[in-house]
Amino acid sequence: MSTLERTKYADGDTTLTGWLARPTGSARAAVLIFPTIMNITPAVEAKALALAAQGYLALVADFYGAPVVDFPGAIKLAMALRGDVDLYRARLSAALATLELASPGLPRVAIGFCMGGQAVLELARENADLALVASFHGILDTGRKAPQGGPIGPRILVCHGDADALVPRTQVAAFWEEMDAARANWHFHSYSGVGHGFTNPNPPPAGGPSSYDASADRQSWAAMLGLFAEVFDQA
Repeated sequence: MSTLERTKYADGDTTLTGWLARPTGSARAAVLIFPTIMNITPAVEAKALALAAQGYLALVADFYGAPVVDFPGAIKLAMALRGDVDLYRARLSAALATLELASPGLPRVAIGFCMGGQAVLELARENADLALVASFHGILDTGRKAPQGGPIGPRILVCHGDADALVPRTQVAAFWEEMDAARANWHFHSYSGVGHGFTNPNPPPAGGPSSYDASADRQSWAAMLGLFAEVFDQA
């Protein structure tokens, strides 16, 4: 990850490593990126650098503070973290606090991929101090639903593959109902025939066919940038 700047931070006694991408000029806003279950990967690094090229300061968060050796190891780490809602949300909040220190005075957003997509929705459910969150092929269920009636301050964009085996339509419908009950401002983009991990052009870590979809990748990224422009141009 030599193209990104290593940034150490902590959640309690757990030392974490973030990766910062800086724009060449003044930043328009600051973006917290939550990676996949594998933590930072070349695909996530590329997204951070693409944001920097668009004029955004981007910080890739660290879920575990431990090396991810392989996919089964990542699953074990993820289950331990996500199994405790308070622990999970504290870990996410530690990353957001680190972004805040790196971006004084800037508006902030959070985006995430796969497990990272679930992470940004957890921050929205907590009504974190974010202008918006964007989830790409993220998990939509939660161990703690948003309070009915809210508040949910961040605007929400969900970009979802309709053929995602990890997120069946029953989970999609439950998410819509949860967001409506919380009076959230949400957009939901669903891509027909598209599976999980559609933004990642690299082979999946556990083997098997890739679910990368170039059209869904382009369209979802354009939707996010369009919402960024809408929010920040009005700020």
